[in-house]
Amino acid sequence: MFYCAFRAVVLVPLLRWLFRPRVEGLGRVPQHGGAIVAGNHQSFTDQFLMGVILRRRISFLAKQEYFTGRGLKGRLAAAFFRGLGAIPVDRSGRAAGQAAVDEGVRVLGRGELLGIFPEGTRSHDGRMYKGKVGVAEMAIRSGVPVVPCAMIGTFEAQPAGRRLPRMVPVTVRFGEPLDFSRYAGMEDQRHILRAVTDEIMYAILKLSEQEYVDMYAVEARAQLAAHGTRLAPVPDRAPGGRTPGDRPAAVPQPAPGEGRHAA
Repeated sequence: MFYCAFRAVVLVPLLRWLFRPRVEGLGRVPQHGGAIVAGNHQSFTDQFLMGVILRRRISFLAKQEYFTGRGLKGRLAAAFFRGLGAIPVDRSGRAAGQAAVDEGVRVLGRGELLGIFPEGTRSHDGRMYKGKVGVAEMAIRSGVPVVPCAMIGTFEAQPAGRRLPRMVPVTVRFGEPLDFSRYAGMEDQRHILRAVTDEIMYAILKLSEQEYVDMYAVEARAQLAAHGTRLAPVPDRAPGGRTPGDRPAAVPQPAPGEGRHAA
């Protein structure tokens, strides 16, 4: 009830006014049954924009800090995210991460849509970083298709650290669903999880045309902090484009059988 009312009255008009989103490939998102929508994570607004564009309700894994704030502001924030169907994720350890994966599988088992940003955190520089394998475990255990999604322009609109978004046009591009049923029963094999995750990230990368960095985003941030380096200012660029002098980094290689999609 809260989700439908908030979406219709607040989210849809506000985000369409701010971003004037162009949507490509929306028909590739299944209209029935469980599915994972996996996207690149450029901005705080990514999940809200995706929720506005999709015709079906979608739940997201959200960091636990959104649900544990103190005082009236904290309680209101927690109610807001719960109303939107967000699922709290404790990122403090492996056991906590497994609990999030288990909850995601339960959502998919109910035939619902689940939104995931495999990078685990927002990009601090607009580049795409290595994906975490939780998305692969959920896909294999649940047997649902994974729809790659590229958020293009949201970094320019609201990069990490910016409180209010700029009014810039964005594109949300959906790719063909990926079918990983060939890996059924292999969710406990680390190399399989890595291969599936890299295939998903490769599909997102083709849609977004970002520069790829073969390390986790949290590791890149830690390296900057260790060297006492401040985050570089956001360069001028067209949404989804490269700045002059950008050089492609190593890209995730598609797993064996890449290109086989769900019907």
